[in-house]
Amino acid sequence: MQIQLKVNGKASTLDLAPNTLLVQALRENLHLTGTHVGCDTAQCGACTVIMNGRAVKSCNILAAQASGADITTIEGLAKPDGTMHPMQAAFKECHGLQCGFCTTGMVMSAVDLCTHHKGASESEIRELLEGNLCRCTGYQNIVKAVQLGAVGMAAV
Repeated sequence: MQIQLKVNGKASTLDLAPNTLLVQALRENLHLTGTHVGCDTAQCGACTVIMNGRAVKSCNILAAQASGADITTIEGLAKPDGTMHPMQAAFKECHGLQCGFCTTGMVMSAVDLCTHHKGASESEIRELLEGNLCRCTGYQNIVKAVQLGAVGMAAV
C-alpha cells in the first residue's frame, strides 16, 4: 500500500506492507534511525515521535494509520544550520543522558510535555514522563533538563 507522510517538513510517499509499523517506516524506509525500537510494546518510550503536534509511541501505530500526518522525529528538532532545539541543548547541558538509548524518545516526550503543560512542577514532570523508561540515570538530570528546556522553549 502507498502512504503519504510529512516527516521533518519533507513530504514522502512510501510503498509499505499494510502491517508496517510507523517506527519501521521511519527507520527502514526513511533512514531516520534516531527513533529507537526499545520494547515493541509501547512501554519504554524510546520510539516517541511528535505526530500532528502530540507525542506518540511509533512502535504502537501502523504506518497506514499515520498516512497524511505531520511527523517530527529527533532529526527534525534542530534548525537546518545544526543549532540544537532548546530541549536538546538542555539535555546536553544538564547531562540528562548516560547510554543515550532512551534520550531521543525522552527529548521528544519532553518537547510535548513543555508544549502542552507549561509551568509543570518537578512532580508533574516526573508523572508526565512515566511512559519513558531510562535504565541509567535515575531521572534527576532528566528532570533538570526538562526544566531548563522549558525555559529555553518559552524564550523562543
